[in-house]
Amino acid sequence: MVLKDYCFDGKKQLKIREMPTDAGEYKIMKDELTAKTGKNMALAAGLQEKLFAEKREGLVIALQARDAAGKDSLIKKVFSQLNPAGLKITSFKVPNSTELAHDYLWRIHNAVPERGTIGVFNRSHYEDVLVVRVHQMQKGYRLAPRCLTDSFFECRYIQLNNWEEYLWENGIRMVKVFLHISREEQKQRFMDRMELPEKHWKLSVDDMKERALWNEYDDAFEKCINSTGTEHAPWYVIPADNKWFARYLMSEILVHTLEDMNPQFPPLDAEEAAKIPMVIQELENGL
Repeated sequence: MVLKDYCFDGKKQLKIREMPTDAGEYKIMKDELTAKTGKNMALAAGLQEKLFAEKREGLVIALQARDAAGKDSLIKKVFSQLNPAGLKITSFKVPNSTELAHDYLWRIHNAVPERGTIGVFNRSHYEDVLVVRVHQMQKGYRLAPRCLTDSFFECRYIQLNNWEEYLWENGIRMVKVFLHISREEQKQRFMDRMELPEKHWKLSVDDMKERALWNEYDDAFEKCINSTGTEHAPWYVIPADNKWFARYLMSEILVHTLEDMNPQFPPLDAEEAAKIPMVIQELENGL
């Protein structure tokens, strides 16, 4: 498994229509890779403990996807295996009136985790260059005319890159993950939501209407990823038709990133270490 095949960090251009949406040749390895996912998460949990203790860096995993691509189940099956004390999950819905009155990164920056913590964004700041672009929502924004130019989205790509670089320089790493689902698999999952009572709560007519804009979203995702993938804040475009495979790749991404961060348990303060023999003696003496 070559993780770099799914990574876009500015060194190559994404052609989204050429990217796989399923496990392909790895389908025969389902049992092996599912077991590896569990091992990866055990390893990630150990690294998370060191990250939490050291508190020198933080990590944000930003998840983006079309509807029914499996963001919620991925969070449940993968990230639930981490220590919740060092995990912060934030779901971003349609911005409310208060959020719209601020700059678009205002609500996002407030959700950035503290150093020592892993944050997961269920949807993210990239909604503002995806759904906003596809539906041209910026035309209805209450902004000065100087802000609503033909380069509106090009400016936002620059702003996003600058903001993520700012986080990097202040000890917060950002990794962006796009769950790439096929049109056929999304249709099947929508059908399941309509036919299975236990999935009715997930139904949204608006989500289904977005299928008519499939090509427009392809173009928006491709332009976004090619404009904002950097070495310090890479994108991963992972196949999402087979949920077990998406979970495996997510576990690989998490372990790879944490190992690169290389957190360590901090050494005991010298003054505190000097007190240990005395404390041991007091405990032995019945304290």
